[in-house]
Amino acid sequence: MIDDQTVSALETAAGCGTRLRQAREAAGLTLEDVGSRLRMPVQVVRSLEEEQWQKLGAPVFVRGQLRSYARLLDVDVGQLLEQAQVGPVVPPTLVSHTHTPRARRIAENLGRRVLYVGITAVLAVPVWFATRGHFDGSATPSPNTASLDALPAAVPVTPSAAGIEPSTPVEVAAAPASKPAATPYVASLAPVPRSAPAAAAANTLEMQFNGDSWVDIGGPDGTSVEKALIKSGESRSFTPGQVARVTLGNASAVQVQQNGAIVDLTPYQRANVARFQVSSEGSVVPVSH
Repeated sequence: MIDDQTVSALETAAGCGTRLRQAREAAGLTLEDVGSRLRMPVQVVRSLEEEQWQKLGAPVFVRGQLRSYARLLDVDVGQLLEQAQVGPVVPPTLVSHTHTPRARRIAENLGRRVLYVGITAVLAVPVWFATRGHFDGSATPSPNTASLDALPAAVPVTPSAAGIEPSTPVEVAAAPASKPAATPYVASLAPVPRSAPAAAAANTLEMQFNGDSWVDIGGPDGTSVEKALIKSGESRSFTPGQVARVTLGNASAVQVQQNGAIVDLTPYQRANVARFQVSSEGSVVPVSH
């Protein structure tokens, strides 16, 4: 739609529509024929002949359509169009009629911030809980305790009201080898020194994990003894004949001892992964291919 000022300026081109209609009728063409040749809707052709410029849009479009129609019918309407003083097409000015109150803008900003904080909390809290146990375990490694599979030579007894001396140990007789189920085991909650000769068997293979490490330990019969992620601070101990092959991930964080002596894993290590075999006597040997 064009404004009244544009319609008044185009009224000076009055007579163009009449001349076009007369020329069309003289050529024996119908409105449909003209619309098909000019690829215009029939209502546009009719509006041009009736000089209803307000139905045709901006003046630049009206002039282009009149020129196309005149060239089709060989009608000279150039002078009439030049007399129509149509100003340049000015785009309409967009005026916003909406106003958001200041209190509403503040409330919307606060709502967005609360939403962002909530989303951050939903994502961060599970991650914090998932990693908390790992960090706590690495910061405070669990203490070494006496194995329940080995029977200690002496169990220290704490002082009691009966007046027993603290330094007096209670001797526990070793169970006969032929009747392991007849004598119950006695476990102590007090740490047993690693250097105690009675707690360690000959050629015992011990592994102390100073960092998290994936392990794959197999037995002599080909079965899997242990295949898991061992946390930092834990340890493993095996007697001869219990294991046959060992694979250690993050080998630089694992200390391996055989019969109390530290085993150098460099010959068995590649890309921080150590692989070695354990003989039936408990000796560490390279993996055979």
